[in-house]
Amino acid sequence: MAWRPPFTPRVVWLSNKSEDEEEKGAEAAPPLQHEEVQELQLLQADPNWELPEEMQKQEYTHVLHNPRAKVYWASFEPKDREGSTVMVAEAMTEALTYDAEAGAALLDTLVESEVSTLKQVPRIVRCIHRWFTTNTDESAEHRLDNTLVELTDAHPHDVVVALLRCAPSCDRAAAAMWRMMVTTSMTTKKVFQELLCVLEDWPLHSTSTSDGDQQAVLALAATRVLREILRVPRCPRGLKVNFPRLLLALLFQVLYSTEQMSDKVDTFWRECQEEGGLPTSPSRFIVLTVKALLCRLGYRLVAFEVERKRGWDTLLHAETHHCAMGLLAREFHGVSRHFNASVVSYLVELLSKNEPRCELPAMAFLVEILASPGADVRVDSFLQLVPRYLESDCRMMRSLVLKGLSVLCGTPRMVPKMRFLVHRLTDVLQDTDMDMVRMSLSVLSKVIRDPRFPISTPIALQLAERLRPLFDNESWYVQQLSVSIFKEVIERVAGDGKKLLKTLVHQSLLPLIFHVHDENKAVAATCWGTLLQATRFLKKEKLRQVVAKDQQIEAIGECLLAECHSRAAEYLHQSLMYMQSPQDSIREAAVAFLGVLGQHMRAQPEKLWIIYHAVRRALGDSGPYVQRQAIRTLPQLKAAVANGSSRSRLQELQGRLRQAWRRRRPSLWGNGWLCCWGSAQD
Repeated sequence: MAWRPPFTPRVVWLSNKSEDEEEKGAEAAPPLQHEEVQELQLLQADPNWELPEEMQKQEYTHVLHNPRAKVYWASFEPKDREGSTVMVAEAMTEALTYDAEAGAALLDTLVESEVSTLKQVPRIVRCIHRWFTTNTDESAEHRLDNTLVELTDAHPHDVVVALLRCAPSCDRAAAAMWRMMVTTSMTTKKVFQELLCVLEDWPLHSTSTSDGDQQAVLALAATRVLREILRVPRCPRGLKVNFPRLLLALLFQVLYSTEQMSDKVDTFWRECQEEGGLPTSPSRFIVLTVKALLCRLGYRLVAFEVERKRGWDTLLHAETHHCAMGLLAREFHGVSRHFNASVVSYLVELLSKNEPRCELPAMAFLVEILASPGADVRVDSFLQLVPRYLESDCRMMRSLVLKGLSVLCGTPRMVPKMRFLVHRLTDVLQDTDMDMVRMSLSVLSKVIRDPRFPISTPIALQLAERLRPLFDNESWYVQQLSVSIFKEVIERVAGDGKKLLKTLVHQSLLPLIFHVHDENKAVAATCWGTLLQATRFLKKEKLRQVVAKDQQIEAIGECLLAECHSRAAEYLHQSLMYMQSPQDSIREAAVAFLGVLGQHMRAQPEKLWIIYHAVRRALGDSGPYVQRQAIRTLPQLKAAVANGSSRSRLQELQGRLRQAWRRRRPSLWGNGWLCCWGSAQD
């Protein structure tokens, strides 16, 4: 029996007959006689009526074009026509009443004529699967290819889900059906879309077919199908088009499969192992499928690099899965704009759904791909997710989000889009993790320096308050960034913000003075420039001239105390804190300033003693320059302390005399001492 080539019209394809013979046969067909009309009425009334035995034994091509068969076919209502044909199709593989070829022909005719209105698609799919199972002959195996394609084109969901249900392990027959569906241009896109829906739901994809069957489908079964599709000689177009989503769905499956598997998945995988000798764990099988997918689509070098860096082994562990995702994403840099845009769109949509299991690996992949060409397609949507993820309890998630913002800052046109994040980023400056503080400062520095960004009063106050403690950070990078951002704030704040900001700027003067002597030259230069701006902001013109002219701590200290004498107690507290600095140069500057401060506070003995003892302890400092500065400063403080002690004793005597005078004044009046005492008092 000849096989009809795919997509050849049925009217052209007639086994072992020429066109002339068919035309003659059609002309020779007698018109419908009265007896045949009666017979038609009888068969319509009797649902158990069957084709005559002689017609059942004819070859199927004769059956299809026999006028009486046509009458028989047309006599059924559409709903009855489908039911009867499906019954024949189910029987054809069991060699029961009808010849198998005749049943296949009937099924083919049904699908072609009634495909859009079919109600029993899952049953028909099972029939076709049984046909593929029972027919090993190549020509017979392809007998229903066109039927399958037409059915898939009209009902892709029912066909895909029904086939996954009846052959989840993808046996030989199912593999042949999948190959036919994905290599045909009219169905490949639809089939891959349905497979993706299953792949993305772990472990089970809940769905329902047109027959009311709500049995869930295993995501791992779809992965098994995909592995078979990758063996097709000609790469299906749908594989290339859906590559980004297929890759990510498989990568997330690796993560999910490292968790405890359900009984259904475990049972299914044992059956697959028995049939095909597959790896012991689903996770390893999925990794092999990822590698096969990359190699098939021309990314063999990516797969090799990930292997060389042990990324595939890292991918198999839940604790390090996100690290492997980032590694894989880096290997895809610059691959194609379409890939980058598709990945960003898919991951942003996934993160918007708030799926806790896949948030970390999704963010790890996303931040690595953001800098690639074409990745800016959904940047605005990504930025809207940032506030939520910056408040995450997961430290790694917060770090990844900040890393993503740092990547976007590399593109100048992206910076203005981050203005609404300034408050959130400023809050991060209080974090105890210095890596996150550093990344936050890096992003803030680019946003704040944008001349088009207006620094409002609330932003200025919040930033100044958070930045001031970072002047003394152990990281010189954090120091430099925080000081430079502080300078930008006090330069550009306007209106009432200047008045409200004065207190915070006053508190920053002495720290900036000390850090002008920082061992890191970049930090020292930044602090000197910011100090000049701070004195200009506070309108301390004399202090600004001294700072600009002479950076000696004694000269600056004297001028500072002269212009801000009311803040001497605050400066004492700050100086004592800087005596604990790890830098010798800053401790040396603190000792020198304490010497100046001691001269200024000679009238306050208690505070003078505090200064004296602090400088005296500096004699034992580990830094030789600190010791030398303490030796130079201590004699001046001793003289001030001695002078202060004499003055305090005299003041004490005067106080006691005044108290005595108040107590004995009445008796002295009576004894005539009043005039003498008045003279003495004068």
